Amino acid sequence: MQATKARVTAALNHNTWLEATDNSGAKMCKIVAILGSRGRTVKGRQPAAGVGDLIRIVVKSGKADVRKQVIDAVIVRQKMEYRRPDGTRVSFEDNAVALLKDEFGNPKGTLIKGPIAREVAEKWPSLSKIAMQIV
Repeated sequence: MQATKARVTAALNHNTWLEATDNSGAKMCKIVAILGSRGRTVKGRQPAAGVGDLIRIVVKSGKADVRKQVIDAVIVRQKMEYRRPDGTRVSFEDNAVALLKDEFGNPKGTLIKGPIAREVAEKWPSLSKIAMQIV
């Protein structure tokens, strides 16, 4: 995992529903924890995550062997736009994650459907190898 240069807006809060974009068997997921967040939950501040962040999800729908499991994942797309260093703004049509097999960042699936952000490819090289398109 490496640092990124873009200022990614943290747009996804706790309990946000996401689509699983890989072929691991999961379809819809819900955020239960944002790993590495140092935010406090007092005074209305909640920890939030953006593209490239490591989160913990629970799979709500999908194949029976994956459903009701708590799994680590990486956010690969978000609807809210964020700014890149060259001034361009990037946004996607949906919020999506790719599930991870272990704490080293190895993906659970073998193919990521749809595009992923360039920031994810820089930060998680193992996910960029199985991505169809990098935007």
